[in-house]
Amino acid sequence: MFKNVRLFKLDDPAAIDADLIEEKLGERRFRPCGPLETATLGWAPPLGDGATALSHVAGDCLLVCARRQERLLPASVVAESLDEKIAEMEDREARTVGRKERRQLRDEVMLDLLPRAFTRSRRVCAYLDRQSGWLLVDAASAKAAEEVVDLLRETLGSLPVHPPRPSQPPELLMTRWVTEGELPMGLELGDECELRDAQDERALVRCRGHDLACEEISTHLRSGKQVTKLALDWRENLAFVLQEDLSLKRLRFADELLEAGLDQGLEDEAARLDAEFILMTGELRALLERLAEVFALAGGSEGDGQPAPF
Repeated sequence: MFKNVRLFKLDDPAAIDADLIEEKLGERRFRPCGPLETATLGWAPPLGDGATALSHVAGDCLLVCARRQERLLPASVVAESLDEKIAEMEDREARTVGRKERRQLRDEVMLDLLPRAFTRSRRVCAYLDRQSGWLLVDAASAKAAEEVVDLLRETLGSLPVHPPRPSQPPELLMTRWVTEGELPMGLELGDECELRDAQDERALVRCRGHDLACEEISTHLRSGKQVTKLALDWRENLAFVLQEDLSLKRLRFADELLEAGLDQGLEDEAARLDAEFILMTGELRALLERLAEVFALAGGSEGDGQPAPF
């Protein structure tokens, strides 16, 4: 299950070809860092290391997973080794090491330390939904999401996408929801929000575990602050925090939804992940359709009819 969602609108969702994508992903399959590489990035099986396929299809949704491995070489370790090397050279040759030579020595230190450095890996999954026309990336930061989108674009040769384009600033609508207490059908207020002064971004108030209809929050809103993050609940099935850029954070699917939608007897890991993926994509598709209506997203939920199956 995704923990976060960064959204990108597909310009031509009907052009997505699952067989072609699987073939292209194979050309950028993940490989571990070599002895002198600082990082590598490629595609890994989304259903776990026991699987071989680099993509997974369920209905109109195609799941992929980028894996990044990097060598952990703290700047302090490099600096310490470099200082020792410079001190030894200056003492031995009775001269001062210049700036250019210092850069060369730093490169030598890096080459010496890299093969011995520990590695760290992280996986970021994403899926393309041809029916709704969205690309969803499970990333908390915009930078991590863009890295996956860039890798997918490089792998496929072309991937025309753009961020959501609301007809009006989301913070205005979220502020209205909290002020009036009236939300679109299916959405309910949670117990968390972030308020920011439109004239002074440093004037920030974070509220957590609060009744958002309380007088304290109302006072902040009357003073001109706007809601830039808002905890919401979708159909009692999914809780999340909506950001002003329309990304979703801290997704929590209700236990009742998982118990009702998943076969508790599934023992095969791949089968369980497939069932979770189907459940998740169905719920997120319905939520995004509502958000597209509410925020009047350009090219939102209307699409161009039902695409053919993969």
